[in-house]
Amino acid sequence: MSTFIIMLLFGAIIVAYIETSYRAEWSGLSLAAQSAAVQQLESAKAAVWDPQQTPVQDEISKLPLVNSTLLDIPVSGTNTLYATNTTTVTLISMTNGTYVYSNYFVTVNTVWPFHWRTRTVYYTNTIADYYAPD
Repeated sequence: MSTFIIMLLFGAIIVAYIETSYRAEWSGLSLAAQSAAVQQLESAKAAVWDPQQTPVQDEISKLPLVNSTLLDIPVSGTNTLYATNTTTVTLISMTNGTYVYSNYFVTVNTVWPFHWRTRTVYYTNTIADYYAPD
C-alpha cells in the first residue's frame, strides 16, 4: 500500500513538472509575440506623416499589412518558430467647424502557434495605438 502511495506521489510530481514546463514555454512565446507586435507598431511610429508638405508625405499607409517574423526565442537546430503580423491602418478624420483633425489608428495582430502535446493551438496578441501628423 505504501509503495502505491509513493508511486502516485512521484507520478503527480512528474505531471506537475511537465505542465509547468508547458506554461513556461507558453509565457516565453507570448512575450516574444508581443515583442514582434510592438516592433511592427514602432515602425508605424517611425513613419513620416506630414500632410502639410507638398506632396503630402504619408508612410504610415504604406506599411506592410501582412508579414511573417521569426519569434525572438532561443533557437537550437530546427526549433524556429514564426508568427504572422497583420497590420490594420485606419484613417480617422473629424471636422470641427472649419478645421479637420486627422489621426491614424494602427492595430497589429500577431498570430503564433503553440505546440501542446499532440496538437497545435494558435494564439493572437493584439496591440493598437493612435498617431497624429508630424
